[in-house]
Amino acid sequence: RVNVWNKCARKIVGYPLDEVMGQNLVGEFITKEYQEAVSTVLDKALKGEETANFEFPLITKLGVRIEVLLNATTRRDEQGNIIGVVGIGQDITGRIAQEREYSKLIDSANAPIFGVDTNGCVNVWNICARKLVG
Repeated sequence: RVNVWNKCARKIVGYPLDEVMGQNLVGEFITKEYQEAVSTVLDKALKGEETANFEFPLITKLGVRIEVLLNATTRRDEQGNIIGVVGIGQDITGRIAQEREYSKLIDSANAPIFGVDTNGCVNVWNICARKLVG
């Protein structure tokens, strides 16, 4: 159940404090296809196993789907007992849209484009590179 809902959460999601407090976060605000995964992340945090950089969609009060990057941290009292979870989320909808545009640009380029990660492994290989090399 939601027991903290800050100003930034209200701004991003559009739900005022009185409509969220005491509600079941997963059942009320998480899309059906992600409810199990989000529940698992929260359950792990309630057991002391924290999760960083978990991505999932959230539906705003206006019905708009936004993409959220979540860090789920175990919340403890003064004695170290687990009393809940602190979820710190960031709206990454814009970043994901930019990444998709970037991928489209790379794939539609009329020159071979490839990328290599820090281990020397190819992680980007566009259509033109495939046609040229196979």
